[in-house]
Amino acid sequence: MPRNLDLTALRSFVAVAETGGVTKAAGFLHLTQSAVSMQLKRLEEGLGISLLDRSARSVSLTTAGEQLLSYARRMLDLNDEVFARMTHQAYEGEVVLGVPHDIVYPAIPRVLQQFNSDYPRVKVQLISSFTRSLKDSFARGACDLILTTEDTVDPGGQTLCEIPLVWIGAPNGSAWKQRPLKLAFEHDCLFRGSVQRALDAQEVPWEMAVEAESTRTIEAGVSADLAVTAILDGMAPPYIEKIAHNGALPDLPSKKVNLYVSETGGGQVLKDLEKLVRAAYRGG
Repeated sequence: MPRNLDLTALRSFVAVAETGGVTKAAGFLHLTQSAVSMQLKRLEEGLGISLLDRSARSVSLTTAGEQLLSYARRMLDLNDEVFARMTHQAYEGEVVLGVPHDIVYPAIPRVLQQFNSDYPRVKVQLISSFTRSLKDSFARGACDLILTTEDTVDPGGQTLCEIPLVWIGAPNGSAWKQRPLKLAFEHDCLFRGSVQRALDAQEVPWEMAVEAESTRTIEAGVSADLAVTAILDGMAPPYIEKIAHNGALPDLPSKKVNLYVSETGGGQVLKDLEKLVRAAYRGG
């Protein structure tokens, strides 16, 4: 009599194999560690074989596990393709997208609008934070897809575009003319060091006048003409503006907008969200 494999258990098995452990796999799948462990146990009992070698500190596959992994990937890909072709509305669940504060607008609202039209029953949890924090969350399996703004790109990531940093101040403001130049930055902002180095290279004196954990607080200080800051070109909200300094301030470097996508879970849903994100930033 034919017997059926549990696709949910297979998905957990593939996740563990690709991430190297139950903890990270659970994060990617948005499940508890105990749930993933139970699915693996049920899969091994159903097949009557051991799939994982648990004798070492890190999880590795047995010979049988290696063979099953090849089949499991193909089965899951076919399963996801069927759902994608037959009906997008059959998808339910959640996708976690992480984006730095400074590149949410204008691209991400368009991405979310289109994705919601394609997958109305899939919830997108948008996390807006600093690049360092987003990369930590991604490493733990807490995000399915993240964008970052960096000088370089790590293995597994891909650069979508490069955007120059520009000086930003209050409309018709004069803070940029003062010396020492008053700066406003979040504590964890990666742009902060680049700006300071550019000023030092041109021997422009500066001081930190506004520091905060919140982007909105920084923007409030800048819009009040208390200080200036630097953001990626084209990303300024309407109440602050690009400074036409005519060379009085140094040119600033460009930053890479990088994309990192989980290799585990998500299926066609995550692939389609990835396509939308790529198009939004490469097109912009």
